[in-house]
Amino acid sequence: MSKGGNKKAPPVKGLDRRTFLKGMGTGLIGTATIGQGILAADAAAAQPAAAKGENIEKAAVTMTINGKKYTVEVEPREVLLEVLREKLQLTGAKLVCGHGECGACTVILNGRIVYSCLMLAIEADGAKITTIEGLGQPGNLHPVQKKFIEHDAYQCGFCTPGFEVALADLLEKNPKPTLEDIKRGLAGNICRCGAHPHIFNAALDLAAGKGGR
Repeated sequence: MSKGGNKKAPPVKGLDRRTFLKGMGTGLIGTATIGQGILAADAAAAQPAAAKGENIEKAAVTMTINGKKYTVEVEPREVLLEVLREKLQLTGAKLVCGHGECGACTVILNGRIVYSCLMLAIEADGAKITTIEGLGQPGNLHPVQKKFIEHDAYQCGFCTPGFEVALADLLEKNPKPTLEDIKRGLAGNICRCGAHPHIFNAALDLAAGKGGR
């Protein structure tokens, strides 16, 4: 006589352990494949245009620089200093810090002082710009340039163009500045060689005379 406890239980319908594990493995592989596909698509979409081989857009910018009109094709990422130096060969403005901290790249744009290393060239479309080349030329120096020579107001020369442009602008707006006015007006320019006393003396000499041109 057989006892109920010895009877084998009927097999449970559905997934057994082996089938379940196999299914899980297949599902995980499928999920990983789908995930990789999504990630790959996202990564491709996030690539910059240049990495995909697409053309970078350019724009024609027209500027009047030192009284002469220029039209030049620029990329949206290019700064004014780069265009002046590399495309127009106006190399007086210097690339020193590249962060708008030293003033070596100073130019006058529409009557105000700007750091050309920080301004996008495309923003200067239609602007009137004066660079150091527009102040004076050999044989016809600007008064500021003459006084810099007289007072030995330069050493390595990298900061000199920015200082001269900034001082010329200051004297144009205030021909008789005080020492405090001069220090404030040139505060955005740095001389790493330490020629500031000579620069201030040159400025004071100009202020005592006729000032700017």
